[in-house]
Amino acid sequence: MSASPEEIDDADAEAGELALRFSVDARHAGARLDKALAELMPDVSRSRLQQWVGDAAVRVNGAAVRQRHELVLGDLIEIEPQPAPDAKAYAPEPMPLAIVHEDNDILVVDKPPGLVVHPAAGHWSGTLLNGLLAHSPRNFDVPRAGIVHRLDADTSGLMVVARTLEAHAHLVRQLQDRSVTREYWTVVLGAPTAAGTVDAPIGRDARNPLRFRVSHASSSKPARTRFAVVATAQDGTARLSWLACRLDSGRTHQIRVHMEHIGHPLIGDPVYRRGLPGREGDPRTWRGFPRQALHASRLGLIHPATGRAMTWFRAPPPDLAELMAGLGFGPLDEPSRVFEERR
Repeated sequence: MSASPEEIDDADAEAGELALRFSVDARHAGARLDKALAELMPDVSRSRLQQWVGDAAVRVNGAAVRQRHELVLGDLIEIEPQPAPDAKAYAPEPMPLAIVHEDNDILVVDKPPGLVVHPAAGHWSGTLLNGLLAHSPRNFDVPRAGIVHRLDADTSGLMVVARTLEAHAHLVRQLQDRSVTREYWTVVLGAPTAAGTVDAPIGRDARNPLRFRVSHASSSKPARTRFAVVATAQDGTARLSWLACRLDSGRTHQIRVHMEHIGHPLIGDPVYRRGLPGREGDPRTWRGFPRQALHASRLGLIHPATGRAMTWFRAPPPDLAELMAGLGFGPLDEPSRVFEERR
């Protein structure tokens, strides 16, 4: 990274070394550091430069200073360019992966709760994508390392990953055609009707950018969730239900938004909590459960190479299994049949 030739002549910058050095001339004497840096390094965004100053990667006369520091004629500015936050987004990182199925075309994983799927602001490393690239370097050649659908970080369960461009295109078409079966288990507050469908568009909540909501704004997208009650439980005055949900669309936070919308929020949900009591007590109980009680239990699709219908099931992880068993729900080691029984 270097300044333009004119700036090198004017500012006496020494490029080609790990650190860049600028001697403050009359143009920048009396200027604030952040403004001078923006002129000296126009190819670097102001936010990146601010980050470098905050990380003490920019020094004036050998000392770390603030962005508003006023420069003096002859000051020596030294800069150690730092990699962009997303520089390691596609770096392979070995990590344990629960591989449910693997062949030349697809890979099915059982994602644990707490694992972010794809790099983004605040999570540029340590994601499922990084682990996939370590496990299968060929996925570098597939968009998003083969990830065709996501789960929220604190949602556990089954995901399919493409290993070839052909498989990627085939799986995307299946998702668009709604021919992929995605069944989720969840525990909600209250007792919904035995079965139902929430067909309501979802858009971002204008009052809270971290939330989504049922909305009929022009920017909202169609969303449809089918649900069926597997079992109910009573805990004191609280009624709780084990639901199986199937997605006919794949919107961000869809089940969480739709269940809150009909008055049955997911136990433990940190965002969509309308009607939920405050968290308290043992995290192994429904009142203190620390994440949304949501698990992608079943996945069904057409194999993109063989054309064969394939289905996988995985029981909930230990924390959710303990919660459900404590409410008397089970068995948990086999698929529910509520949707098949209601045909």
